[in-house]
Amino acid sequence: MKILLAVDGSDCSKAAAASVAARPWPPGSELRIVSSVEPAYIPTTDTWVLPENYYAELDKIARDQAHDAIKSSLELFKSGVDPNLKVISEVLDGPARDVILDEAEKWGADLIVLGSHGYRGLKKFILGSVSHAVATHAHCSVEVIRQK
Repeated sequence: MKILLAVDGSDCSKAAAASVAARPWPPGSELRIVSSVEPAYIPTTDTWVLPENYYAELDKIARDQAHDAIKSSLELFKSGVDPNLKVISEVLDGPARDVILDEAEKWGADLIVLGSHGYRGLKKFILGSVSHAVATHAHCSVEVIRQK
């Protein structure tokens, strides 16, 4: 079985990682942990100028957060929770929903596991819902973990 775990470092994604780590998996199962880095550069027509390293710093911060999210998830699996589970990880570039859906299809995932922030109303409208987009567009099963 191929399980794709999407993490972003939030409490919700930590709950998703803990959920995957707590289960027994069939022999030969593979877990791919991914985190996405969205492009920091947004072209504008504004006349004001930002410091030269502004976008580079934003990209570095986002990349560091993605690596930290994967690192904290990997710690759950390094303690030998399930010897049947081969774990690999990767930081990918692009919007989270696209990265998750593309990687799941390309890799041939049987299951996508991710956390839900539980946004509602205006916040959900403005920020969007990655878990909703993944659940409605994935070509495999999707498990959305909610945190109490």
